[in-house]
Amino acid sequence: MTLIGAAGAGVLLWLATTVVPDNLADASLGGYWAAFGLVALGGLVMALSQLLGGWTKWGWPRVSGHVFLVGFLPTLVVGGWMLAAQEPESYWLGRHVRSWSGDFGITGLVDSLGLMLPAIAFGIGLVFGLTFDTTGPRIPRRRKPVPAGGSQRRPQATTDGNGRVAEDRRVRLGDEDAPEAQPAREPAEPVRK
Repeated sequence: MTLIGAAGAGVLLWLATTVVPDNLADASLGGYWAAFGLVALGGLVMALSQLLGGWTKWGWPRVSGHVFLVGFLPTLVVGGWMLAAQEPESYWLGRHVRSWSGDFGITGLVDSLGLMLPAIAFGIGLVFGLTFDTTGPRIPRRRKPVPAGGSQRRPQATTDGNGRVAEDRRVRLGDEDAPEAQPAREPAEPVRK
């Protein structure tokens, strides 16, 4: 399954190269986001190939909320920031993100990471795919029927090692032969200090 996932991701990366021109700065806004969307989809395909090819669990996929909140959302924010900052021309989102990067004093970092845009987009898709996991096969639980309260037979008296009848401390609901509760004692004279 890994080979199929790698082949699928490779096809998506190749498609991304056909969407944008040779110089990324000449790309249209739609072409820019389509190309990096295809790269991110390649990362997602790689992660899902591991999920679907996992031979150890064979369960239904589910979303891990902790990985989504702690892993994917920060990756999306930071990676999306880097992708938006390198947006070609002077579109609204890229212009504002570059301005905010200058306000935060991270322009140098954003510019340096601009060389790694395909890896960042691939990583976003990969981390999103890692939020999915399998739970393993569901095993149906067989529940024993609970008998009605009066249908239980009374246990036979047992003896301890000395021949005395052992004390039965179990509580039986609906047992008419159960002893009455002892009334609470009246308090003695108050203690004076």
